[in-house]
Amino acid sequence: MLILTRKAMDATTKVTLLSVMLFWSCVECDHPHPLDPLTFSELNLVQTIVQNAYPASKTTNHNLTFNYVGLDEPNKSQILSWISSNPKIKPSSPPPRRAFVVVRFKKHSHQITVDLSTRSIVSKNVYEGNGYPMLTFGEQTVASQLPFSYEPFKESLRKRGLNASQVLCASFTIGWFGEAKTKRNVKVKCYYTNGTANLYARPLEGVAAVVDLDDMKIVGYNDRYVIPVPNAEGTEYRASKLKPPFGPKLKGIAVTQHGGPGFTIEGHSVRYH
Repeated sequence: MLILTRKAMDATTKVTLLSVMLFWSCVECDHPHPLDPLTFSELNLVQTIVQNAYPASKTTNHNLTFNYVGLDEPNKSQILSWISSNPKIKPSSPPPRRAFVVVRFKKHSHQITVDLSTRSIVSKNVYEGNGYPMLTFGEQTVASQLPFSYEPFKESLRKRGLNASQVLCASFTIGWFGEAKTKRNVKVKCYYTNGTANLYARPLEGVAAVVDLDDMKIVGYNDRYVIPVPNAEGTEYRASKLKPPFGPKLKGIAVTQHGGPGFTIEGHSVRYH
């Protein structure tokens, strides 16, 4: 779930991208083990290969969305064969380095396997089963901002006398209830802060929007009734803001192991002693 204000959207997106870049740049390596995660340069390579195979459309907004990118783990027999060759003494050829990708393109879910050594797609298929790919941060960000430019929602805020700058919205998956045909929709619910960090204590009851993630537009809206938003007083929950007896300052504790840690970390491998 992602909750953003309109002003925070751009800044949060930049911070998220920066954090991902820093994380992956720290794990860039020469793959001492076939199960090491994809590096930042490999992720870029996968993105380029897939984007070239699924070009963006200039006439519709049904462009490519990366919902999952991860290592396509080799078969256990391949890994055991590689380990038995004692690569630390006599390096051997590791199993093929591949990535498994799930994308959303033109309202369909595609499963793709990319071979990084040959820089090519070795398999792809359109997923026809139940369910949809996981939500991306980008999709949640855009979906949570749609109500602010939707006139019925603006009217709902005016009717309640609420300041739009103090409203936060979040997107929620709506589940599957056995329908033969479904769409990739989410429900957007909103909350009012204005004096508290505990936004969940101040929901906009009776107000909900349904967003189609493929078309990225509001396809349903309800404003069923008006219920006064709860007061902000007494909703604080952060320990640093509370006073005894609800927020006593406890003395810190320290845990030590006299014989040292019971494990060692080598790259992405953890060995227990």
